[in-house]
Amino acid sequence: MSRKETDTRTKILKATWQLMEQRLGKTISMSDIAKATGISRQAVYLHFDSRTELMIATSNYVDEIKGLDQRLSKLKTASTGIELLETCVEVWGNYIPEIYGLAKALLATRDTDEATAAAWNSNMNCLRGICKETIEALEREGMLAPAWSTEEAVEMFWTMISINNWEQLTVECGWTTTQYIERMKRLLKRTFISDSTIKK
Repeated sequence: MSRKETDTRTKILKATWQLMEQRLGKTISMSDIAKATGISRQAVYLHFDSRTELMIATSNYVDEIKGLDQRLSKLKTASTGIELLETCVEVWGNYIPEIYGLAKALLATRDTDEATAAAWNSNMNCLRGICKETIEALEREGMLAPAWSTEEAVEMFWTMISINNWEQLTVECGWTTTQYIERMKRLLKRTFISDSTIKK
């Protein structure tokens, strides 16, 4: 791909990101994106075969700009399931405020827009995978509370750290990011870690 093509692709991604945050709750067409970028609709399709591909690429672009891979690398340094759980909450709790605008845009239209639903599902599947890795680590170490099956614990963990719950606690209730992270750590440990091993 030439430098010019790369620059055009980046312009499209930036324009899509901006429009999604500006037009919260409204579907964005390829024509809208073309107009915002200053190119033809056909030119947008030269870079992205479909809106679904563009929405997923935009979400990935935001993750790249925000350095998500580098943040996630912290998970690899965790030596125990508890450390993995705490690191997951720290990484995710600090990341949500930075991508909240895009997340709201995806959430607002995912029920009626297949393209934004695909982008949302791609992101949430990644988060669920991290939850699964964490719960499985606790189970291997004999730390998982006996009331939970692995699958149920993964589902509950994933739900507890959802953006909707984060929004309720921080936006509606006024918790700071620090409060959210520390209180969520305590809650998750008391929820999933066996009483015989958890540190009070």
